[in-house]
Amino acid sequence: MQTNFKGHRDTVTCIDFNPNGKQLASCSLDSCLMLWNLKPQTRGYRFPGHKDGIFCLKFSPTGELIATASRDNTVRLWVPNVKGESMSFRAHTSAVRYLDISSDNQKIITGSSDKSVKASFIFIMRFKVWNMCRQKFLFSLNQHVNWVRCC
Repeated sequence: MQTNFKGHRDTVTCIDFNPNGKQLASCSLDSCLMLWNLKPQTRGYRFPGHKDGIFCLKFSPTGELIATASRDNTVRLWVPNVKGESMSFRAHTSAVRYLDISSDNQKIITGSSDKSVKASFIFIMRFKVWNMCRQKFLFSLNQHVNWVRCC
Protein backbone atom coordinates (compact mmCIF):
# COMPACT_ATOMS: atom_id res chain seq x y z
CA MET A 1 0.00 0.00 0.00
CA GLN A 2 1.31 3.44 -0.92
CA THR A 3 0.06 6.81 0.33
CA ASN A 4 0.84 10.16 -1.27
CA PHE A 5 1.13 13.19 1.00
CA LYS A 6 0.65 16.34 -1.08
CA GLY A 7 0.60 19.94 0.07
CA HIS A 8 4.05 21.49 -0.21
CA ARG A 9 4.64 24.13 -2.89
CA ASP A 10 8.41 23.63 -3.23
CA THR A 11 11.10 20.99 -2.66
CA VAL A 12 10.56 18.79 0.41
CA THR A 13 13.78 18.90 2.44
CA CYS A 14 13.17 16.69 5.49
CA ILE A 15 10.64 14.27 7.03
CA ASP A 16 10.34 12.67 10.47
CA PHE A 17 7.93 10.32 12.24
CA ASN A 18 6.40 11.21 15.58
CA PRO A 19 7.77 8.63 18.07
CA ASN A 20 4.15 7.57 18.75
CA GLY A 21 3.94 6.41 15.11
CA LYS A 22 0.68 8.27 14.46
CA GLN A 23 2.01 11.39 12.72
CA LEU A 24 4.50 12.37 10.08
CA ALA A 25 5.98 15.86 9.70
CA SER A 26 7.56 17.30 6.57
CA CYS A 27 9.23 20.60 5.76
CA SER A 28 10.04 22.38 2.56
CA LEU A 29 11.73 25.29 0.85
CA ASP A 30 8.18 26.77 0.73
CA SER A 31 8.86 27.83 4.38
CA CYS A 32 6.05 25.67 5.80
CA LEU A 33 5.87 22.71 8.13
CA MET A 34 3.22 20.12 7.33
CA LEU A 35 1.80 17.66 9.83
CA TRP A 36 0.16 14.50 8.54
CA ASN A 37 -1.99 12.02 10.47
CA LEU A 38 -1.25 8.51 9.26
CA LYS A 39 -4.89 7.42 9.37
CA PRO A 40 -6.40 6.88 5.89
CA GLN A 41 -8.40 9.77 4.40
CA THR A 42 -7.16 12.43 6.82
CA ARG A 43 -5.86 15.73 5.54
CA GLY A 44 -2.53 17.34 6.30
CA TYR A 45 -2.14 20.57 8.25
CA ARG A 46 0.02 23.37 6.85
CA PHE A 47 1.85 25.65 9.29
CA PRO A 48 3.52 28.82 8.01
CA GLY A 49 5.87 30.64 10.36
CA HIS A 50 9.36 30.83 8.96
CA LYS A 51 10.25 33.71 6.65
CA ASP A 52 12.36 31.50 4.35
CA GLY A 53 12.82 27.83 3.42
CA ILE A 54 13.09 25.11 6.06
CA PHE A 55 16.04 22.71 5.75
CA CYS A 56 15.55 20.30 8.65
CA LEU A 57 13.01 19.16 11.24
CA LYS A 58 13.00 16.80 14.19
CA PHE A 59 10.33 15.51 16.57
CA SER A 60 11.36 15.57 20.22
CA PRO A 61 11.80 12.08 21.72
CA THR A 62 8.44 12.42 23.52
CA GLY A 63 6.68 13.74 20.41
CA GLU A 64 5.52 16.88 22.27
CA LEU A 65 7.51 19.27 20.07
CA ILE A 66 8.82 19.59 16.54
CA ALA A 67 11.90 21.72 15.93
CA THR A 68 12.58 23.24 12.49
CA ALA A 69 15.78 24.81 11.12
CA SER A 70 15.47 27.54 8.51
CA ARG A 71 17.31 29.63 5.98
CA ASP A 72 15.90 32.65 7.91
CA ASN A 73 18.61 31.98 10.60
CA THR A 74 16.05 30.77 13.15
CA VAL A 75 14.93 27.62 14.91
CA ARG A 76 11.20 27.31 15.53
CA LEU A 77 9.59 25.02 18.12
CA TRP A 78 6.11 23.77 17.26
CA VAL A 79 3.41 21.98 19.24
CA PRO A 80 2.27 19.20 16.84
CA ASN A 81 -1.49 19.72 16.92
CA VAL A 82 -4.16 21.32 14.75
CA LYS A 83 -3.44 24.82 16.11
CA GLY A 84 0.28 24.55 15.38
CA GLU A 85 1.43 26.98 18.09
CA SER A 86 5.08 27.89 17.79
CA MET A 87 7.87 30.13 19.01
CA SER A 88 11.19 30.90 17.38
CA PHE A 89 14.65 32.04 18.35
CA ARG A 90 17.51 33.36 16.27
CA ALA A 91 20.08 30.62 16.52
CA HIS A 92 22.79 31.73 14.09
CA THR A 93 24.02 34.57 11.88
CA SER A 94 23.39 32.51 8.74
CA ALA A 95 21.05 29.73 7.59
CA VAL A 96 20.39 26.97 10.13
CA ARG A 97 20.83 23.77 8.14
CA TYR A 98 20.65 20.92 10.67
CA LEU A 99 19.39 20.23 14.16
CA ASP A 100 18.86 17.45 16.64
CA ILE A 101 17.11 17.18 20.02
CA SER A 102 18.72 15.37 22.94
CA SER A 103 17.10 12.18 24.24
CA ASP A 104 16.18 13.96 27.51
CA ASN A 105 14.21 16.68 25.61
CA GLN A 106 16.38 19.38 27.20
CA LYS A 107 18.78 20.50 24.46
CA ILE A 108 18.75 21.39 20.77
CA ILE A 109 21.98 21.20 18.77
CA THR A 110 22.07 23.29 15.58
CA GLY A 111 24.51 23.48 12.67
CA SER A 112 24.72 26.47 10.37
CA SER A 113 26.19 28.01 7.24
CA ASP A 114 27.94 30.42 9.64
CA LYS A 115 30.38 27.54 10.34
CA SER A 116 29.22 26.94 13.91
CA VAL A 117 27.44 24.31 15.97
CA LYS A 118 25.40 25.60 18.91
CA ALA A 119 23.60 23.98 21.81
CA SER A 120 20.55 25.56 23.47
CA PHE A 121 18.48 24.49 26.48
CA ILE A 122 14.72 24.03 26.01
CA PHE A 123 12.42 24.46 28.97
CA ILE A 124 8.88 23.17 28.46
CA MET A 125 6.04 23.75 30.90
CA ARG A 126 2.40 22.81 30.28
CA PHE A 127 -0.59 24.36 32.01
CA LYS A 128 -3.94 23.20 30.62
CA VAL A 129 -4.01 24.60 27.07
CA TRP A 130 -1.03 26.93 27.50
CA ASN A 131 2.43 26.02 26.29
CA MET A 132 5.44 28.06 27.25
CA CYS A 133 8.88 27.53 25.75
CA ARG A 134 12.04 29.39 26.69
CA GLN A 135 15.50 28.82 25.31
CA LYS A 136 18.83 29.42 26.98
CA PHE A 137 22.09 29.44 25.02
CA LEU A 138 24.67 26.88 26.25
CA PHE A 139 27.79 27.10 24.09
CA SER A 140 29.04 27.57 20.56
CA LEU A 141 31.62 25.68 18.50
CA ASN A 142 33.11 28.11 15.96
CA GLN A 143 36.16 26.33 14.55
CA HIS A 144 34.66 25.10 11.28
CA VAL A 145 36.26 26.43 8.10
CA ASN A 146 33.19 25.76 5.94
CA TRP A 147 29.43 25.56 6.55
CA VAL A 148 28.27 22.71 8.80
CA ARG A 149 26.70 19.85 6.84
CA CYS A 150 25.50 17.65 9.72
CA CYS A 151 25.23 17.69 13.51
